[in-house]
Amino acid sequence: MKMNNNLGKTSLKRKRRNENPLLDYDRLPRDLRAWIANAELPWRPRSVLKAYERAFSKTGDRNKAMNELNNIQHRLVAKDAIVIWGKNHPKVE
Repeated sequence: MKMNNNLGKTSLKRKRRNENPLLDYDRLPRDLRAWIANAELPWRPRSVLKAYERAFSKTGDRNKAMNELNNIQHRLVAKDAIVIWGKNHPKVE
């Protein structure tokens, strides 16, 4: 496991990108900015928007799309927790 910058210890993929995440964040709708601000993982604004738009196109409901973001994050945290903290971590399914 590597520790880079403020991302902490994680086994999830990371990739350097040539973009402006602050500008992308500012362009997000208010509810998505609030979601990122409270997220457990360091999400890219474009990733959140893409996942939200995909979920919204399937459900047609903003609340269900937001719940899908929570579900995606829950799965990623569980996947990472088993590698970082082991199978007995409370977030591991």
